[in-house]
Amino acid sequence: MESVTHPIPPVYDTSSKILILGSFPSVKSREGRFFYHHPQNRFWKVLAAVTKELPADTIEGKTCFLLKNHIALWDVIASCTITGSSDSSIRDVIPNDLSQILSQSQVAQIFCNGSTSFRYYRKYQQPLTGKTAVQLPSTSPANAAWSLDKLIDAWSVIGGFL
Repeated sequence: MESVTHPIPPVYDTSSKILILGSFPSVKSREGRFFYHHPQNRFWKVLAAVTKELPADTIEGKTCFLLKNHIALWDVIASCTITGSSDSSIRDVIPNDLSQILSQSQVAQIFCNGSTSFRYYRKYQQPLTGKTAVQLPSTSPANAAWSLDKLIDAWSVIGGFL
């Protein structure tokens, strides 16, 4: 187990309408210094399908894609003790402060990518934000029970908020 601090700043601007929260960056994302950097994670494919756009392949392209579609992106956890990328090993959680994103944007709905982010959001941030989050199925390759088509179908709910 290793104590790790979140190395990636949030992506948002004043026109962001939804906030998507993950739990904590994977080893690959921490190394790449950007969200969902593991090539097997389906996050970018799902968002591209939901927005009917081609997926971006650079950090700059992904950032522009998010902002163009009014999507803010961050994680629930600021630091924790974790083994590798395993959400189930997360301990000693210190949550991220979402107040800056929420006060400097138009975020009306929060979505959580998977059960871990949803659980920690409800525990740490919901009492402060007063906003109920919607849990979406994880785009992680570890969530093999969900095919790409099923994920796209479930995640299509965000389209109504963009």
